[in-house]
Amino acid sequence: MSFKYIIISIYSLVLLASNLPKNIQKKIDKEIRTTYTIETYNLLPLLFDKSITDVLPSKFGDNNLFKISSNDEVVGYAYVSKAPSKTDEFDYLVLFDTDFIIKKSKVLIYREDYGSEIGSKRWLKQLIGKTQKDQLVYGDNIAAISGATISVKSMTNAVNNLLKSIKILHQKELL
Repeated sequence: MSFKYIIISIYSLVLLASNLPKNIQKKIDKEIRTTYTIETYNLLPLLFDKSITDVLPSKFGDNNLFKISSNDEVVGYAYVSKAPSKTDEFDYLVLFDTDFIIKKSKVLIYREDYGSEIGSKRWLKQLIGKTQKDQLVYGDNIAAISGATISVKSMTNAVNNLLKSIKILHQKELL
């Protein structure tokens, strides 16, 4: 079996396992490969009972929290979701290390004419290193962006809710 065929097979399995839209999956794939410096990986959806997910501040379903493994070793976790902007929603990704410390965040698709600065590496890097113990506060430890106030507040709330959800899942010993 050729190396190229193995790579294509693994990539296909990842796409099938995650069931994410192809355009979003491609962006996630790129971010995972560069953030964790790995070529091949498996993306395994983490599923929780509905009685648990209904009480979490973040949305958890079949396609948004994943364990990332490479060579049978867990290298991190990925969370994919949407957050509201002024008149639409934007898709975002948060990558964690194995201790659920944020390694990277990325706005995958932004659908508004204004506020796209939320996707800048400079703004997003302030989320790196945040843990379930942190509380993000717009205008305090999270910088404002002129012209992107709604999106900045939305992303701040979304990441806060995600970190609170991770904390609850840890307390219940589900992670």
